[in-house]
Amino acid sequence: MSEKKSRYFIRTFGCQMNESDSERISGMLGQTGAVKAERPEDADLVIVNTCAVREKSEAKLFSYLGRLAQLKKEKNLRIAVVGCVAQLRGWELLEKKAAVDFVLGPDNTAELISLVQEEAAEKHVSTSWTKEWHETSPGLIQRDSPVSAYVTVMEGCDNFCAYCVVPYTRGREKYRPLRSILGEVHDLARKGYLEAQLLGQNVNSYQDPDSGKPFTELLRAVATVEGIEWIRFLTSHPKNFRPEIAEAMAGIRKVCRQLHLPLQSGSNAVLKRMKRGYTREEYLNIISRLRSLMPGIGLSTDIIVGLPGETDQDFEETVEVLRQVRFINIFSFRYSPRPMTAASRLEDSVPKVTKQRRLEEIQRVQKDIQLEDHRRLVGQTMRVLCLGHGQKTPHLFSGRNAGNQVVNFRSDEDSTGRFVEVRITGFGPFSLLGEKTI
Repeated sequence: MSEKKSRYFIRTFGCQMNESDSERISGMLGQTGAVKAERPEDADLVIVNTCAVREKSEAKLFSYLGRLAQLKKEKNLRIAVVGCVAQLRGWELLEKKAAVDFVLGPDNTAELISLVQEEAAEKHVSTSWTKEWHETSPGLIQRDSPVSAYVTVMEGCDNFCAYCVVPYTRGREKYRPLRSILGEVHDLARKGYLEAQLLGQNVNSYQDPDSGKPFTELLRAVATVEGIEWIRFLTSHPKNFRPEIAEAMAGIRKVCRQLHLPLQSGSNAVLKRMKRGYTREEYLNIISRLRSLMPGIGLSTDIIVGLPGETDQDFEETVEVLRQVRFINIFSFRYSPRPMTAASRLEDSVPKVTKQRRLEEIQRVQKDIQLEDHRRLVGQTMRVLCLGHGQKTPHLFSGRNAGNQVVNFRSDEDSTGRFVEVRITGFGPFSLLGEKTI
């Protein structure tokens, strides 16, 4: 990077995979001597890492690009849009947003280095796919947390659920070599990290491209790395969640007793239209098996309301599953048609007002469940990985327990980056409150 183009700012929309990608982009730019800016106003290059899973995500992106366009009128600024919307929209982004300079899909972000170093004057779009795994040296990743780290193990998805755009933005499944994953995890352990979060669109389908070893062997291998104490993974697909994965979780001490397992709907009719590949009963059997092997396991999920054709009865069946399973957390969304998906060819038959009512009811039911379950935790002492403290309240720290629940607690000493024992003294719907005991 030239001296005039030495500061960059990254704005990330979307999931943990996007956050991990941004950490890698930051590391690549840092290798050139570039410095990360705290605000877009202080940057010469603004990179917007995008999510295309929902229509609302794209709307937020275009609103943000509008603000950047105003900023570009005031200063010498280049704008790069990367990630899933970049892959989906390509040249269309440049036509809609003239202020954008570069558009790069998930497999093309490394091109940022040459574009910036050469101070490319022309607009550039690159959305080509590659079947090869492009390795990033662990030492180049600029991680946001000094305690818990994302480790990408695979990308893409072969499931083609009717509503989901991921296969069109992330491509087909490709798997990272086990030796490379272990190399990164060993590097994390040497740097003092305590938690590794294994990432992929469908981690259950992982296979080492060198040996063919499945996801369970990956879990066992990562667990042998001394220094890493907690292992999490996401996202799982119920269709690919085989019994041996549950057994491996139960048998490996370091794997947290926590799982994010997207349900999407509790109605078999809707699940069939979604092309999810499992029934409500099969999903509940997985939950039953998990709880028999690991009593107290924390379960979270995704819910979509308002898929074309969803009836009031379909919706009530989803609410019934929420009440039966009692998830510790859910991520809930209104259905919105996404380009190229099978569902986008159906009439969007559920009125927006009905979708919103159902979404609010789902969230109300889940909020009540979490309040009831959190109340039962008062008085218990639990192990918490402290992730940091509040700026305004120096003695108030925040972390997560093994179930991935947020725990805010008071401590007279800085516990960041350590495991602590916390006695729960209070709660809200979305977090627990406590005091450090050890």
